Amino acid sequence: MSRAPRSAQARHSWGTDDSETPILHVDMDAFFVSVEIMDHPELKGKPVAVGGQERGVVAAASYEARSFGVNSAMPVGQAYRLCPQLVMVAPRHDRYSSVSQHIMSILGDFTPLVEQISVDEAFLDVTGARLLFGNPVAIGQRIRARIRAEAGVPASVGIAATKHVAKIASAHAKPDGLLLVPKDATLAFLHPLPVGALWGVGEKTRTRLERAGVTTVGDMVNLGQARLVRLLGQANGTRLYELGMGRDPRAVAPNRIDKSIGREETFFDNVADREELERVLLAQAHDTAKRLRAKRLTARGVSIKVRFADFTTITRSATMTRPTAVAGELYAHAKAMLEVIAIPGSGLRLLGLRAEQLVNEGSAVQLAFDDDPRRRIAEDAMDGVHARFGLAAAQPASLVKPQHE
Repeated sequence: MSRAPRSAQARHSWGTDDSETPILHVDMDAFFVSVEIMDHPELKGKPVAVGGQERGVVAAASYEARSFGVNSAMPVGQAYRLCPQLVMVAPRHDRYSSVSQHIMSILGDFTPLVEQISVDEAFLDVTGARLLFGNPVAIGQRIRARIRAEAGVPASVGIAATKHVAKIASAHAKPDGLLLVPKDATLAFLHPLPVGALWGVGEKTRTRLERAGVTTVGDMVNLGQARLVRLLGQANGTRLYELGMGRDPRAVAPNRIDKSIGREETFFDNVADREELERVLLAQAHDTAKRLRAKRLTARGVSIKVRFADFTTITRSATMTRPTAVAGELYAHAKAMLEVIAIPGSGLRLLGLRAEQLVNEGSAVQLAFDDDPRRRIAEDAMDGVHARFGLAAAQPASLVKPQHE
């Protein structure tokens, strides 16, 4: 998301009236890297990135690394060329997930209206929390302090009257800051920003707008809605005009049902060994099934995503005869789909598994006669062991690496 220059004072407030700004966007700063620095303090102040050691892409970069031009999604080789002294750390997704869960529990202490949108960011509606915790700015400050003290990582907070503006505000508050945009200052805040700051303005849309003389949000709004619609189409033109005018009717939706749940892995070195790929799929199936059970959901469908060495990406999907939250069933279908895909000698860059067509657990159809309920019982028991003793305490035997590895 594009950011306009801002003063140090603007990081804190665009005004003082927060009576109509109940939406907070809480966003961790360089989350993966922040977790690694928390666990390894000797990395503080150094250019650090999380990603592959020699190949693959950068998943996250510290602000020191960003000063050299290193950014997420950048090939690792390019990152090293830009910053030869870069410290590259292998990702630990289980650790990041654990810290994320802690952070989300902190947010839930302030309001039940928490909408998590990724592992490191969430929206909050604090309308009903003011009597207990004060105004939105006070709440934002308390949230940042608790996340820093209890989870050990920095967080930036944007406060506004709408979700869209709150998200832009948090980007301007980074790193480790808070920015309030009062409702009556929304247009004054938005209109000087580059048009790329608006959600949904990608490279093609930005280029098309620039050809029409549009470089800022204010320029775009001045075109008028009718001309924007002619330029970008009915849906996109109308949506961008509304966002440019600070209008976003979306409410914080904490209880929305996920459309899908899954996990994918980008390999440091391409993997061609089918047995190893099946091990990855099995681990992904168990992680996905565990998250389904935690949300009391089941899946009617399962898909896999495969990316080859040349970045060609394909997906395959299957619909199951009954909804499930059992890893063994997800894995069986995923493995069958992988078996019919030819794996070239150059291997795969990425492999992912996703549970789809989700339904609430209570709406699942009756078990078939050939179902074995012991599989679900075993996985429920594993969830309990993980909750008490950690993820390493119990794993499927095929995922336990030999002692010599």
